[in-house]
Amino acid sequence: MLRAGIVGLPNVGKSTLFNALTAQSSALAANYPFATIEPNVGVVSVPDERLEPLARLVKTEKIVPATVEFLDIAGLVRGASKGEGLGNQFLANIRETDTVVQVVRCFEDENIVHVEGAVDPLRDIETIQIELALADLATVERRREKAQKNLKSGDKVARQELDVLDKIQPALEEGRSARTVTLPDDERAVARNFFLLTAKPTIYAANVEESALADLDHNSMVNSVREVAAREAAESVVICAQLEADLVALPPEERVDYLHSLNVKTSGVDQLIKSAYRLLGLMSFLTAGEKEVRAWTIPQGTRAQTAAGTIHSDIERGFIRAEIVSYEELMSAGSYATAREKGLLRLEGKDYIMQEGDIVNFRFNV
Repeated sequence: MLRAGIVGLPNVGKSTLFNALTAQSSALAANYPFATIEPNVGVVSVPDERLEPLARLVKTEKIVPATVEFLDIAGLVRGASKGEGLGNQFLANIRETDTVVQVVRCFEDENIVHVEGAVDPLRDIETIQIELALADLATVERRREKAQKNLKSGDKVARQELDVLDKIQPALEEGRSARTVTLPDDERAVARNFFLLTAKPTIYAANVEESALADLDHNSMVNSVREVAAREAAESVVICAQLEADLVALPPEERVDYLHSLNVKTSGVDQLIKSAYRLLGLMSFLTAGEKEVRAWTIPQGTRAQTAAGTIHSDIERGFIRAEIVSYEELMSAGSYATAREKGLLRLEGKDYIMQEGDIVNFRFNV
């Protein structure tokens, strides 16, 4: 399961966002640093508008969406890379995630203290960036020492590692992230073995007040966050964490109506979850029958036989064929029988590359 860590300075809205994401209030949201110590963990459904119509078509009431696991991690402060605050624990928690959601405060509120004394999104981003880069520098220096020792014994891998470290280290010394360093595919594969914090795919979540949602394009704080994300080839979303947390108490249809009254098309939380999915190059294929409709998560480019293993290893091992129809074609046909009559269902072999929204029935024998 995809794991996304919610990080940021204290009092920027991390736990409030976590509560909105998980549609409950398990995370302590408080107006003081380190309200969160142990990371709160919640499993969140990936929004998928196809599942309910598909369930109606196949006449089942059981829907199982794809899921993302979110961790609400303790707030970071200056000096975290040297163990200040809860620094060591903060960094260890980030290492366990696949992607990082950095919540950036983009609202003024005299009742919510800011650890730096004033709201400044760029400074806040830089603070976390520097702390993560310093932690990565320590990792790089250790890897360099090890690679240099191994190189003396003629280790070819050590030479490759040193070449990659030579490219990454200068960026870290400048306070930049490892993900901003351009590397060919073979060197990027080597770099993944370093498990650097700043190499993790990142989403910047600009947390605004409700009144700001109507005119985001002219919001200087939001624009500054978007510019940082664009420079780093990262994702950015705009959320109002407090609004999203409040919406949890409303029925789904009322949530949509309220967002529309604010001239907001979709929930910021939904955008965030989809961004995490997209950033990691993930996609969904679907299975649909009388027992259930379910979305399954796989990396883009996955072959049919490997996708079958997502359901069960026996299906992958005994794979024969995959019977596939696209979501759009099945919904247009109105039933499996009609889709079959029209020749829309097709049989694909083990090397077929799965496509987003494929509805699949795997044939296998073990």
